[in-house]
Amino acid sequence: MSTDPIGSRPYPLTISDLEWRERLSPAEYQVLRQGGTERPGTGEYEEVRPAGTYACKGCGAELFTASTQFDAHCGWPAFYAPTDSDAVELLEDTSLGMRRIEVRCAACGSHLGHVFEGEGFPTPTDQRYCINSISLVHSDDAPAQDAPAQDAPGR
Repeated sequence: MSTDPIGSRPYPLTISDLEWRERLSPAEYQVLRQGGTERPGTGEYEEVRPAGTYACKGCGAELFTASTQFDAHCGWPAFYAPTDSDAVELLEDTSLGMRRIEVRCAACGSHLGHVFEGEGFPTPTDQRYCINSISLVHSDDAPAQDAPAQDAPGR
């Protein structure tokens, strides 16, 4: 996690710590508000989805689309770019004795994961946004199928 504690910077959505604890499960709180990391291979969004968007679990802001997700075989969902450059905030993270770039939701400041560059993935940006599944909510944008027609009563 960066040297800026989560919740210490101004964000468009400001929620008290008590409200975050009420809104999120203990595991979600640990990742989103304390900068934790879920174990690799345990998240529900590691597999690439054919369509849809991914939003922040904390506030619902759209962050990524399925069209930018790729299989990095890293144990977490990987994307090569956010939906919009203003959707996420990038902060230097020197924890764990290394230099990384932390990714936070620009709307509420929740920790999402980290972004890495120069790993040789065949993507347009040469970046891998390695994001905790628990930080995301997937929404399938595929058109809804019409409900099958039902016969009128008495037929």
